[in-house]
Amino acid sequence: MSKPRAPREKRALRAPLVADTGGLLRALACDDHGRPTWPAFAQALEEATAVLVPDLVLAEVDYFLRSERAGMRRLVADILDPASTYELVMSDPVDLVRALHIDARFHSLQLGLVDSLVCAVAERRDTMRVLTTDVRDFSVVRIGARYDRGLTLVP
Repeated sequence: MSKPRAPREKRALRAPLVADTGGLLRALACDDHGRPTWPAFAQALEEATAVLVPDLVLAEVDYFLRSERAGMRRLVADILDPASTYELVMSDPVDLVRALHIDARFHSLQLGLVDSLVCAVAERRDTMRVLTTDVRDFSVVRIGARYDRGLTLVP
């Protein structure tokens, strides 16, 4: 379940990305033999120079892994490991307010706080790549002061 750590020189690194719940869950999913269930998602996670994990995304992942506590503990350990590419992004009041603005702007999508926070973090950190399964919503959302910047959906 935890992200393998290949040496940096042996993998092609790409730009950082922000992890959404569904994308992170798919990237971490493995079959009984330890092979990635969703190889494209796992590869995107491996190749990112940084994986930004908003704290509310981590809370949602925990909900989905409530019957896999060992896996969740490994994920948290990986996120907190300074040698990993993960970075836990704590929500601050500015992020939460911006997330609410994005949610209101795209109210017809019914994004909710977590997806809107993913957008707010992407905007603040100038990281347009989002690891997600939610193509319907994230392909429509625009961020930036004029709502003119689209997100790049990964994989």
